[in-house]
Formats: sequence, structure tokens, C-alpha cells
Amino acid sequence: QVQLIESGGGLVQAGGSLRLSCAASGRPLEDYLMAWFRQAPGKEREFVAKIGWSGSSTTYADSVKGRFTISRDNARNMMYLQMNSVKPEDTGLYFCAADASYFGTLKSEYSYWGQGTQVTVSA
Repeated sequence: QVQLIESGGGLVQAGGSLRLSCAASGRPLEDYLMAWFRQAPGKEREFVAKIGWSGSSTTYADSVKGRFTISRDNARNMMYLQMNSVKPEDTGLYFCAADASYFGTLKSEYSYWGQGTQVTVSA
């Protein structure tokens, strides 16, 4: 099975940018459909973006469309989330997730999760 480790979180001012990374080990990243989710304090974990095996298929939550870009580098076993024009409501713990079969937007559809990286956006 695959192990996932997120990095790149931190404190950023509104309007700024941040790049999150997800490193995979144990199995080739190319075996998995990948996604980013986030969870704000007191709220449910929500879908942010997903990307297909080759990276050609991507989907975004309406709240981040046009501001965030998901990408992957299968040769490096890495996935990324470029966050631009961030807003205070983007604050949360960001998780990368993987599944070998399902390609959905529900957290229940993903079998493997990282521990998360905290993103805090100040107004």
C-alpha cells in the first residue's frame, strides 16, 4: 500500500500563494487516483481537487476553481497543490488522498490518507 506525506503548509497573507506537496512511498504514485481535501476547525473534511492517473483529468471544487492548480509528477512520486490568491476561508488542514479505483469527490471513496499539513491565511 502507499504511504502519503504532505508538506508545504504555513501562514500566508490573504492574496498570497502557497504550494503544497504530497510525497508517496511504498507503491508507485501512478497506480493511484489522487486528491486534495481540507478540513477547517469544527467543519467536515471537504473536497478541494482531484487528478487522474496521467494528470490530464482534473476537477476542482467551485470554491477554489481558478485559484488552485493540482498537478502530479509520477516519475518523482509527487503530487502538488498550487494555491494562489488565497483567502481566509482557505484556512484548514490539507490532506492528500489516494485510491486505486475510485475517482470521486467524497472522502469515503479514498483508501489512503496523509496526516495533513496546516494552512493558515491571515486577513
